[in-house]
Amino acid sequence: MTSPYEGLGQEAFWKSAVVSCDPADDPAIYRPRHRIGKDTQIFTAGSCFAQHVAQALRIAGCSVLDAEPLHVPISTELARRFGYGLYSARFGNIYTLRQLRQLIGEALGEFHPEATIWKHGERFYDALRPTVEAEGFSTEEEAIDARALHLEAVKKALQDADVLIFTLGLTESWEHIASGTVYPTAPETVAGQYDPRIFGFRNLTFQDCLDDYAQVKSLLAGFNPDLRILLTVSPVPLTATASGRHILTATTQSKAILRAAASEIIQSDLECDYFPSYELVTAPKSDGSNWFEPNLRSVSAEGVARVMKVFLRAHNLALEPNSDNLQPEAEADEPHCDELLLEAFAP
Repeated sequence: MTSPYEGLGQEAFWKSAVVSCDPADDPAIYRPRHRIGKDTQIFTAGSCFAQHVAQALRIAGCSVLDAEPLHVPISTELARRFGYGLYSARFGNIYTLRQLRQLIGEALGEFHPEATIWKHGERFYDALRPTVEAEGFSTEEEAIDARALHLEAVKKALQDADVLIFTLGLTESWEHIASGTVYPTAPETVAGQYDPRIFGFRNLTFQDCLDDYAQVKSLLAGFNPDLRILLTVSPVPLTATASGRHILTATTQSKAILRAAASEIIQSDLECDYFPSYELVTAPKSDGSNWFEPNLRSVSAEGVARVMKVFLRAHNLALEPNSDNLQPEAEADEPHCDELLLEAFAP
């Protein structure tokens, strides 16, 4: 009799795969199910870390879809403030699979959200992407018309896409209680009025994530059946929690649920893939490197470059060895995160 562990590769053992080497240098850390080439039409969406993914793919010369491009010359900072160039359309950060399910369903005419226009002062905001139009709209009708055009752009991008790369960010969300419509921010963070009879806190469960993914797949099956999905989990911790728990345990719970859900999804759906950005940033390093900024939340430029070089290498899109081409971009463009607005409420 021999042990079932005898004969396994070095990637199966912590000492040889983590302590004695850098996991980012081991091709076994990520073996894609489906190749992405420079002509692959890529739809990107997700939490703020997903902005790094889109940016690195563009730098590598990949075809990242942009259904709502900027047509006037303005600064990069201002363009990003108004949601241009962050993702494949101006939907802003999509933190949960439920948000993604809603957006796809709405774009395809299968879902009709409630309480979508919020007010702040005399300005009107699209509650489903409240920070994209930074100063809001002058009228409610203007906000409604802009969303209709936005949804047409989303639909076009989904139709053209070969792969949807989605970064799972959070389980915590705020919802319209009667309809179940979820939002990227709580009422009164950017706009709107918080009324606990109308809006409630919702911390999505493992099963919620599985159900939401199943509905995403169902929606896409009748629209773009060849569209593949690649999931990754953001390593960025929560900024704040409304769960009543300590922020550290709330973050751990949220990331554990998302990572477990991703694992279950790729086991049941062989057309779905997973990329370990979460693991690459948060794993202990033998040299003690920390891939976070001093705030212990933002991933450093070096950390982003580390993650994306693993991805590009696996798809034969890697930059030259030791290239710093990714790093300056990451330093110049801090992700636009709605969640950071919650810091204003800290004691």
